[in-house]
Amino acid sequence: MDRGPEGVGTGRGFALVGRRRELELLLAALDVPPAVVLVEGEAGVGKSRLVQEATAALTGRGVRVVTGLCHPLREPLPFGPVLDALGGTADWLPLPERLNPQAGALAPLLPGLAERLPPPPAPPEDPRAGRFQLMGAVRSVLDVVGPLVLVVEDLHWADEATRELLLLLARDLPNRLGLVLTYRREDLPAATPVLGVPYRRPPGTGGAEIHLGTLTEDDVQDLTAAVLGSRASTALGRTLFERSAGLPLVVEEDLLTLTDRTHHNQPRPDRPSGNDVSALAEAAVPRGLREAVTARMASLSEPAAQVVEAAAVLAVPASQHLLTEVTGLDPRQAGPALTEALRAAVLRESAPGHYGFRHALAQQAVYQDIPGPHRHDLHRQAVRILWTTPSPPLVQIAHHTRALGDTAAWLRQAEAAADQATALGDEGTATTLLHEILAQPRLEPDLRTRSALALSRIAVHAVDHTTSATALRRILSDPQLPTAARGEIRLTLGLLMVNQAGDVVAGERELQRAIEELATRPELAARAMVALAASPKRSPQEVRQWMERAENAVRDSANRAARAAVHATLLSLMARVTDPQVWELVDQLPRDDPDPEVLRQSARALFNVGTYALATGHDQRADTLLHESLDLARRLGTTRILEPYSVGQLLWLDWEAGRWERLEADHAALLAQAPDNVAILIQTCVDRGYLAAARGHWTRALDQLREAAHLAETAFEPEEAMRAAAGIAQVHLARDLPQDAWAVVLPALDTMRRTFAWNRSSDLLTAAVQAALICGHHQVARDLVGEAEQALEGLDAPAARAALDLAHGLLLGYEGDATASADHFDHARRALTAIGRPYDAARALEHHARALVPTDPHTAAGHLTAANTTFTALGATADAARCQQALRELGLNRPTPRGRRSYGEQLSPRETQVAQLLATGATNNDIAGALAISPRTVEQHVANTLKKLRTTRDNLATTERP
Repeated sequence: MDRGPEGVGTGRGFALVGRRRELELLLAALDVPPAVVLVEGEAGVGKSRLVQEATAALTGRGVRVVTGLCHPLREPLPFGPVLDALGGTADWLPLPERLNPQAGALAPLLPGLAERLPPPPAPPEDPRAGRFQLMGAVRSVLDVVGPLVLVVEDLHWADEATRELLLLLARDLPNRLGLVLTYRREDLPAATPVLGVPYRRPPGTGGAEIHLGTLTEDDVQDLTAAVLGSRASTALGRTLFERSAGLPLVVEEDLLTLTDRTHHNQPRPDRPSGNDVSALAEAAVPRGLREAVTARMASLSEPAAQVVEAAAVLAVPASQHLLTEVTGLDPRQAGPALTEALRAAVLRESAPGHYGFRHALAQQAVYQDIPGPHRHDLHRQAVRILWTTPSPPLVQIAHHTRALGDTAAWLRQAEAAADQATALGDEGTATTLLHEILAQPRLEPDLRTRSALALSRIAVHAVDHTTSATALRRILSDPQLPTAARGEIRLTLGLLMVNQAGDVVAGERELQRAIEELATRPELAARAMVALAASPKRSPQEVRQWMERAENAVRDSANRAARAAVHATLLSLMARVTDPQVWELVDQLPRDDPDPEVLRQSARALFNVGTYALATGHDQRADTLLHESLDLARRLGTTRILEPYSVGQLLWLDWEAGRWERLEADHAALLAQAPDNVAILIQTCVDRGYLAAARGHWTRALDQLREAAHLAETAFEPEEAMRAAAGIAQVHLARDLPQDAWAVVLPALDTMRRTFAWNRSSDLLTAAVQAALICGHHQVARDLVGEAEQALEGLDAPAARAALDLAHGLLLGYEGDATASADHFDHARRALTAIGRPYDAARALEHHARALVPTDPHTAAGHLTAANTTFTALGATADAARCQQALRELGLNRPTPRGRRSYGEQLSPRETQVAQLLATGATNNDIAGALAISPRTVEQHVANTLKKLRTTRDNLATTERP
């Protein structure tokens, strides 16, 4: 409730009554961010007033508050209400160079902030990635300007994209953000929760759910006394309560009517309140807001009433010029008329230079009282004037056209407005318009098809797959959809369910139905067949069968690009299942073709086959194919899409090949090039985690690998998730925590079985067998080795087969067959050496040495020394220390002649290892675990190292690395 005019009654204006508990609850929730507060109540119950009071209190405490408003006729702007709110953060933003670079994505949408934001990044071609980019930009700005409270009002009018953004924010709020959402439950779309899907605050996020009910009679008495002072009486309060049923907005309108009467009649202060009661009765104003507003309209002059009627027809806050043009008033009349409407509190200035109603109910009341012919004239005038503006607001024009009853014209304007909104990236507004079009009976078939397909293409880009699937099923429920259009939309739904929702069974059922419906669209039917072939549960034979169907479907197609796309996917899937025929086919791919789309498909196939080649242990082929893919992408000018992925895979190859010198710096450069690419971030975290583990920095390794595992699970990247789990397990095993390792590998093994990834998960197999044996699960380990052997039978997967040899060696060593164990370890070493993986080969050599200790200690010592040499050259500090410890324990290390050598001011070999670990930020416990020495010994080495380097622990990372 807004405050009343100054000087009315006691001068106290409209006091806040009946809301003290709710206000305290709201402020208490926002006192401890992050917090999400939902404020729900019917129209006119005082949600905005409650938020205004909270805003005043928060601002007084130094908390920043920004507000965005949802509106049913909002013009296209992605996440419009939230971006409107962010426009108020200009004074709080740090220098652009201190902002996350992804915040620059907001610059084109918020020109008022452009100078305060980083340069805009290149927009992704994938609309879903573009939406992720914008969401990340919004979150980064909200994070940096905190502590902040973001208020979004009237969420029942929010478009689906805005609702989705708020859902993702609510699930993962910045630490210093409070989120307040107001809405009317009765105006939400049918069976739709306020955030689109059911929401529960995550652990660590506070908040409240506040329901605002109507005022009690005592509350209305208090409010009456606050406004009218001595004129208030019990009878008047009771009358106001009965007329309003406790709805604050209606009470307020009646009180404004009485205060207007005070100004006009100039009653004496001691005038009895009974006259106020009888005045309301004599005016014959029935109960309810509409009558109260009508009574107040009657007190306005004719020009002022015309301005108010124009504002009601326009339905959105409008400028004085637009109101003047629609009314047809002389500008010399319009200005005073607008001022009169503002002074009477019928209108208010809702934004600088824009005027509208204080509440939607008041707008509706005025609109409904405008006679039909005059209302139509105003709508026609609005359409004419709006078309003359520099950027015609198509959403508003469509609204006015529809109000005129011209359905055909409205459909044209609504489709144009939806196209405009989609082009501007505001898919939420486009979705609303397309739903309205599809709701029309007897819709022309072509328009129904265009609208349904447009809506399905928007739906599939939603970040939340539940929202997308619900929207697509709603479209498919239309019995009037043509068969081919239904098939295309069903294809979209099936792909969504398989790739994002993880519901493979239901998704494949939709894909098979889509194939039948797409009988006249063979190229789209082939996409469904390809998707069915791509299922991880398919055997190689089933993959070939589905892909042959797909190739047959497009064989006669004039679209060479479509044929190339199917063939590229065929090669990718063949490489995934290690079909040996793939190498000959990939060599036959066109590297030079007049059709750039054909070459793009070649580049895609080269990249995918190269990636699978690396995963399965064909490292030299992978190197060739990935470089070919990258070169082809550069020739085509598509490096922005493909280059980050190719470079990422080549960095993985660098890890496997032992080229570690620039690995950290190269990953940092790649992340700077693609800061919003989740797949690149996952791979970077995995590689950094493996590198930190090799260097003995356990804490950093676990941080990186756990982050990778979390991101991979969220982004549905099962193979990266398995690789991260294997790394975590290896760290736990190195720290002598086998139970923790076993707990990590168990779900990863389930994923490997479910995705048939035995040929691409070599690290996981050895970590799982080792953890099982140490934990005493001998039979489980034996079964796992047997299962892997069966899965890999006949497959050309050198890395996985080397891992199987390692697993056999571990199992046989546990069973006491040292000779057979040593043979398997040696076979693994030779295989890994042939692949070109020196680190893995050295680890296999170390296993071989330990297996030989009981029977051939001299050869064992030579192998341990060789492994130590390789580890030291690579910088694998922890592995080198482990070999040195083994040599000492076995008495096989070389003795130091005539006592310990003095290194003077130079670092000893042990101090060099300590310095290398300190430079990575390792703790004393990390160093002790990595070097197999006691924490007290570590303290001595750390002190000596820092003294010799003349530096501190904090500065060592910037000192020249020893």
